[in-house]
Amino acid sequence: MLKLRKPYLLYLGDAVQKSDVKTAYGLRDWCREDVLGEWAHSAARVTLGLARLSPREAAGNQAGSMVIGVAPTGGVLPERWLDDLEAGIDAGLDIVSGLHTRLGSFPRLVQAAGRSGSQLIDVRHSSHAFAVASGRKRTGKRVLTVGTDCALGKKYTALALTQSLRAKGAAASFRATGQTGIMIAGEGIAIDAVISDFIAGAAEQLSPDNAPEHWDVIEGQGALFHPAYAAVTLGLLHGSQPDAIVLCHNPERLTIEDYPGFKIPPLPEAIETYLSAGRLTNRAIRCVGVSINSSSLSTEEWHQYRRCVHEELGLPVCDPLRGGVDDLAAALLDH
Repeated sequence: MLKLRKPYLLYLGDAVQKSDVKTAYGLRDWCREDVLGEWAHSAARVTLGLARLSPREAAGNQAGSMVIGVAPTGGVLPERWLDDLEAGIDAGLDIVSGLHTRLGSFPRLVQAAGRSGSQLIDVRHSSHAFAVASGRKRTGKRVLTVGTDCALGKKYTALALTQSLRAKGAAASFRATGQTGIMIAGEGIAIDAVISDFIAGAAEQLSPDNAPEHWDVIEGQGALFHPAYAAVTLGLLHGSQPDAIVLCHNPERLTIEDYPGFKIPPLPEAIETYLSAGRLTNRAIRCVGVSINSSSLSTEEWHQYRRCVHEELGLPVCDPLRGGVDDLAAALLDH
């Protein structure tokens, strides 16, 4: 499983809009104790409000990695950043990237890493060989966040749920399956970069045997209703063997985003679809609640929608950013 050296120096490139540095914001907001400061290209116009440290200064403060916190169009790493990245390498920092462009495709970065001993880590690209899933039931407890579509809050729900469980005195670990989640946790598996035959096996490795009362909170990916990404969702579901799922949903969406011909099913149907598929590796799987991305709803609309969904499903209904997920954590611990 990929492991990153903390603490981090966040690199903002030459970003001019806050939306360009969503990865950096995610790290600042969810693992602030692991972030020393920020660094940027001279053309940047965005700041996270953190201490501005050069790579040398960050290394002097025991930083382990410089993380590219920018998500440029197409996931392409521009050559104008190379001076800054090489400065990080020369300072002894690992360079961590979640972009499509591989760091190793730039000879000068490879040469610099050879000189300093730093690592070039492409979080999105897995070079590890995983075993085929065994299907063996593992000790400990697991909850997986699943969705009616992509990009609607599975990671945020898992992070918030981990925090809530710990606040209630439960042992809980966040298990990251996407590049930003891995950067936050400092370890994990980019599950969508794994060859399909080995996705379930990778999920087993991600969440190994643990103490009987320990909860692994596993970050979901994709959706079973997505015509392009359902396969990774199914493999993760089978390998995770979750004891519980939390369904994540955005009420603004009626069809899969960018796939207008594919309707999102009603929530009861969506839950049963996940439970039916999950019973292959865990017959006792259950749904403990629903996490809603209610950003498109007014406060009054949110309260009304929450009430209606609760009455329909008889399950806790939460928004991690509007009141938190304590009801979901309580539902896990009460069973």
